[in-house]
Amino acid sequence: MGVKGKLIASIEAKCGGHLIHDTLHSNTHHIPNICPSKVNHFQIHGGEIIKVGSIISWKYNEDGKEKFAKEVIESIDPHNKSITWKVIEGDLLDLYNSFKIITTSEHEWTTLTFVYEKKKKDIPEPLTVFGEWIDVIKEIDGHLFKK
Repeated sequence: MGVKGKLIASIEAKCGGHLIHDTLHSNTHHIPNICPSKVNHFQIHGGEIIKVGSIISWKYNEDGKEKFAKEVIESIDPHNKSITWKVIEGDLLDLYNSFKIITTSEHEWTTLTFVYEKKKKDIPEPLTVFGEWIDVIKEIDGHLFKK
């Protein structure tokens, strides 16, 4: 069993957390257009909307290198404006036995949480990819706030 970890950041959403949640839930396919320097590609495998059980994939940039993640949507809580993605394939699983990404939005805040288990104790914390996804949320907010 590896070392477990959790990273949490709350980001102010000037446009309102509910709009960030709506983008992550209903308009996820727009994220590569909103954040082209961070997210290169988004695809839903089987279906057209994000729902529990949906499998999605991303191509994203981390430290200037293109990375890949395939995820299954584990849960969506519309009341708490929360989505949980579980990584099932990709670069993150080279270093981590398990990796989940959770977003929760409320009022003027969106909280990003990474929950993971390292394959070995000397594996670094996923701070670079965490920072990239914080920037994605900020770019989504900036895009929506302009409207």
